Amino acid sequence: MADLFKATPRAPLAEALRPRTLDEVVGQKHLLGPGKPLRVAFESGRPHSMILWGPPGVGKTTLARLTAHAFDCAFIAISAVFAGVKEIRAAMDEAQLNLDQYHRRTLLFVDEIHRFNKAQQDALLPFVESGLVTFIGATTENPSFEVNAALLSRAQVYVLQSLDEPELRELLVRAQQSVLKDLIVEDAAINTLVGYADGDARRFLSLLEQASVAAENAGSTRVDSTLVENALSMSARRFDKGGDNFYDQISALHKSVRGSNPDAALYWLTRMLDGGADPKYLARRIVRMAWEDIGLADPRAMQIANDAAQTYERLGSPEGELALAQATLYLAVAAKSNAGYNAYNQAVAFIKQGSSLPVPVHLRNAPTKLMKELGHGHAYRYAHDEPEAYAAGESYLPEGMSEPQWYRPVPRGLEIKIAEKLSHLRDMDRQARKKLKE
Repeated sequence: MADLFKATPRAPLAEALRPRTLDEVVGQKHLLGPGKPLRVAFESGRPHSMILWGPPGVGKTTLARLTAHAFDCAFIAISAVFAGVKEIRAAMDEAQLNLDQYHRRTLLFVDEIHRFNKAQQDALLPFVESGLVTFIGATTENPSFEVNAALLSRAQVYVLQSLDEPELRELLVRAQQSVLKDLIVEDAAINTLVGYADGDARRFLSLLEQASVAAENAGSTRVDSTLVENALSMSARRFDKGGDNFYDQISALHKSVRGSNPDAALYWLTRMLDGGADPKYLARRIVRMAWEDIGLADPRAMQIANDAAQTYERLGSPEGELALAQATLYLAVAAKSNAGYNAYNQAVAFIKQGSSLPVPVHLRNAPTKLMKELGHGHAYRYAHDEPEAYAAGESYLPEGMSEPQWYRPVPRGLEIKIAEKLSHLRDMDRQARKKLKE
């Protein structure tokens, strides 16, 4: 019975296949290929501090370990999720001991460095500057925003990329050659695993391991797509609801709508829904797109966007998502205008930089006798009593302020008609002012 407790558990497939050399790393050819930055750094024989920025499961921890091995450094790893200044100081004490007693340099690996606050990041600086440790930080967030400028300036940033389908298939071949030697995986099943993994090597190997266990339990050495679908939970694709990946996809959705590409807009919308994005958030963004990029060129766009948001509120998922999809398609094919958006921004900027000009007397309200005696509302022309319901030549701006012409309709959609009307009204203004001078 005691032997049961002494048995060593089998390492997860991802750990069993962790690369031992740089040549075994799958992916990141833009950094590790011949003559590429990280390959050159390894071959130089001089380690340097770096920040590895990329999505989960692309080899950040592996590269840190390989760096320590390549330069014969002691390896200390801490997680910014659990560690604080106390743990940083303990790591530095250990690094000093490595140097004093063993004459060995230390590589400090900080996983999820973006989770450290400013004080914790500042605590690393003296030791990085002194050279006591070679620092490697791993992050899924943009280091420009999440890492202190002082620490960022002392580290080279390398951007890692998700693995593509051929690279994930290469991982499968390696797994079959070393661990899963008798396992046969049908091509359709591989496609399903690749789709679920979404570029994450660690996730791909974990899913593959689950499928192999399911096949083993079924007394089979073959994995087909049916087994994969039954064995694996329908987990969402990798999607960071608060990080750069999230905002990059929102940006792609918005720009696809603005660029009048309905298929691309639908792709980004459904991809975000599939990844777990909040449909209510997407509904708000769709309404924003209608006002910002379509505006008065097609006022129906605002109504359709609002109706889609209300439909989702009423029906929820998945039925309400169809309304969001059709609203997105409508916005993509609608006439585009940012004239209203630009006019609003220019008006806001003007107000912020200028002084508060008084309301012209003829436009002021006159609810009391005193106000009327002061001239409030005097000589105001009621537009409905004028020809074409327009008081030609009248001014509605503060005295001395020229017409800014912030709103400039574009020659698309309804704004073509709006531009024609405004041009006609300006002609009426010019004629009225000309008559006053005669």
